[in-house]
Amino acid sequence: MTDRFDRKGLRPRFWEKIPMEAMTEREWEALCDGCGKCCMNKLEDEDTGIVVLTRVACRLFDDESCACAQYPIRHQFVPECIVLRPSTIEEHLYWLPQTCAYRLVHEGRPLYDWHPLISGRPESVHHAGVSMRGMTVPEFEVPEEDWEDHLIEEPL
Repeated sequence: MTDRFDRKGLRPRFWEKIPMEAMTEREWEALCDGCGKCCMNKLEDEDTGIVVLTRVACRLFDDESCACAQYPIRHQFVPECIVLRPSTIEEHLYWLPQTCAYRLVHEGRPLYDWHPLISGRPESVHHAGVSMRGMTVPEFEVPEEDWEDHLIEEPL
């Protein structure tokens, strides 16, 4: 049996049937809901290891699109930007947002109704109020010692 792909190069409901390691690059990227939370700077408690999100956005984050303004070449500007892959997801789960599709699929949980793969609409994540659109402050405007003043509850 051959896999069928839609016009976007995605197999129907692939996230429910295909192991992460067997997803195509296009499918892997489609898991991203476009919320922008992974591009927010995070704070980790040294004693507990608990990670919290801030509204302080990476210098490459575009607040309107909720995407990296330089995604293909982001490492030229932000060398520490993490490339999430099926082989590395386990080590990065601790900082992934609770609503993140990569986390949900890894944990065997369903995607939220507002996820673009479910709703069929890229804007649904923003309409549901779970994205960072219009909520961020650029990291160059906030000294790192003041990031605690910009904590956000997760999920939004």
